[in-house]
Amino acid sequence: MDKSQKNLMYLFELPYDSISLPRSGGKIHFDVENDVSRPPVVATRLGGGIPVETMPVPDRGDVPLQNLGTATTVPLGSPFSFFIKTHRQAAKDLCDVFMKTKNAEDLLQVAARVHGHVNETLYIYALSFVILKKELRNSRLPSIIEVFPGKFILQEKLMEAQLEINRSDPNESTPIVVEHGLEFAGTQLKPEHRLSYWREDYGINAHHWHWHLVYPIDMDVNRDRKGELFYYMHQQMIARYDMERLCLGLPRVQKLENWRAPIDDGYFSFFIKTRQDDTKMQDFQRNDFGLDFTEVTDLEIWRSRILDAIHQGFMIDSQGERVILSDDVTSGKRGIDILGDVLESDSNISVNSRYYGDLHNMGHVLLAFSHDPDFAHKEEMAVMGDTATAMRDPVFYRWHKFVDDTFQEYKLMQKPYTEEQLNLSGVKIERVGVVRNNEADVLHTGWNTRLFEASRGLDFNGRSVMVRLTHLDHEPFNYHLQVNNSGKGAKDVTVRAFLAPKLNARGQEMSFMEQRILWAEMDKFTVSLKPGSNHIVRSSKDSSITNTEELTFRDLENVDPESPAAAAFNFCGCGWPQHMLLPRGRPEGMAFQLFFMLTDYAQDKVTQRTTQGCANGVSFCGIQDAKYPDTRPMGFPFDRRPPRQLLGRDVNIAADYARLDNAYIHDISIKFLADKLN
Repeated sequence: MDKSQKNLMYLFELPYDSISLPRSGGKIHFDVENDVSRPPVVATRLGGGIPVETMPVPDRGDVPLQNLGTATTVPLGSPFSFFIKTHRQAAKDLCDVFMKTKNAEDLLQVAARVHGHVNETLYIYALSFVILKKELRNSRLPSIIEVFPGKFILQEKLMEAQLEINRSDPNESTPIVVEHGLEFAGTQLKPEHRLSYWREDYGINAHHWHWHLVYPIDMDVNRDRKGELFYYMHQQMIARYDMERLCLGLPRVQKLENWRAPIDDGYFSFFIKTRQDDTKMQDFQRNDFGLDFTEVTDLEIWRSRILDAIHQGFMIDSQGERVILSDDVTSGKRGIDILGDVLESDSNISVNSRYYGDLHNMGHVLLAFSHDPDFAHKEEMAVMGDTATAMRDPVFYRWHKFVDDTFQEYKLMQKPYTEEQLNLSGVKIERVGVVRNNEADVLHTGWNTRLFEASRGLDFNGRSVMVRLTHLDHEPFNYHLQVNNSGKGAKDVTVRAFLAPKLNARGQEMSFMEQRILWAEMDKFTVSLKPGSNHIVRSSKDSSITNTEELTFRDLENVDPESPAAAAFNFCGCGWPQHMLLPRGRPEGMAFQLFFMLTDYAQDKVTQRTTQGCANGVSFCGIQDAKYPDTRPMGFPFDRRPPRQLLGRDVNIAADYARLDNAYIHDISIKFLADKLN
């Protein structure tokens, strides 16, 4: 591994402190030449007998601060929001500076000199974006949890650690361990607080931050099926949130549709600003972001125009021409992809951003500033403004339920799949099941813990502070499928696996349409079927939606890049957390259904120019700088209403799809164990 690529990692440490402060437990020191703005290094930080490696950062006349464009307009220490257009422009300007560097060493020097002169979150975002964009594949990104522990851990917990350090012997070196969980944002007196463990899970929030890093808006990034992925990834998050609510006996989330009514449930984050109960979404009339004032009426107008386009079957582009919205296209972009680009909205890709507006982003902004919409109290934004924290707030799911219902309005206008499109002749699923520890069809979830080093992101006077986060987890399991190929030759197929609760909140079996948008994708993979009987075994750890666990600084420091184990570390970091693959279930067991469908890989496959690129969590994240590796619409076959009949009989429930030989539905139970998992 190039040493400069590894050293880039240390630029992520202590983002709020001077670049001259030692990193990696005092072992790494950046020496920025001829920079009088930097405070001198505290001598004691470089003592103690620890070997110190000094990294000289030479004077760079080619990176004067006045050439950073608007990157310096976001104040230091303030929240940074990618939902705010002026902040996106600031990020783009800084990324443009970093992108001009020639190699890892060049990027290291430029970024080290910029450090401390731009907003901290903006800096980390731009550095992360450029490392991925420049394909410095050995420069793996450390976990955002360790970079910004204050976004994931209660401030009072961090203050308790600092007080303990202040009271202890200065020579004490034993790490302090802080416990965090299970009552994250409040007691369980309010029903919504029962879901805090899910909304505030470190892996879910890190995934959301990383997804928007890989698929940014207004950054001249137009990755394959970007708009459709925006729809599908967020739709799947809502499906999983609804499943979790049903596990706890709560109703499915209600969309935020009336934007002039008070929002019942507030959110007291303990991280940044709060939103009180019964707060209304109000007109954005702040003058501190360089944005045009945006009224709730503007959002309502944009919504009306988008819904009109959906029902008319076309949009109007900036030249006044019609852009047809349909998923049944043989070339060009599907309608769902066009609609996603408009709704998110990327002004560089939207067919007409001036007309259809900035609905998704400004919805986040109005909610994030609903506690001080006119800057009368000079309050900063609440958690809805930050992609790393937005999923903590219950209103996130109500807002995205509205966004998803808009997409579903479009999806329900598409023609149902025909029997020919759903069927795969010559292939029959004869039996399926899941096995955990030699027990069939009963899966276990429970609590587990993960250690992160908060002192990598915040300075505790050189003392190591660890945080033990409690989170939901599950015991690993395997899928087993018995499949018969009646053909004379081998047949390549795509295996599509979904999970959904069997019963609704009233304890009744769900109709196809009630259950349709609850199906959560669990896996998608390709196998070659030999003629005759085939036994397929697939580990839950290999899911196409998940990412491996968050990599800590210690993980990245200790891995030998030449060892076989290093391959497991070569990823972009995008993907649903593996520990949240399963919903919680119930102590007595909860009925779920697994749905499998096999489709013809010859029709599914995508010809790629390159096999390079990060491919973790591919169903949610695609492949970096390559085409999405599946020709079918995302969520197939549940992205549309069903045909009225299948094989001559009415379709009423999802199990009716299992009349097809290439589909199968199977009942399982998920048990929640209150004890900690092994």
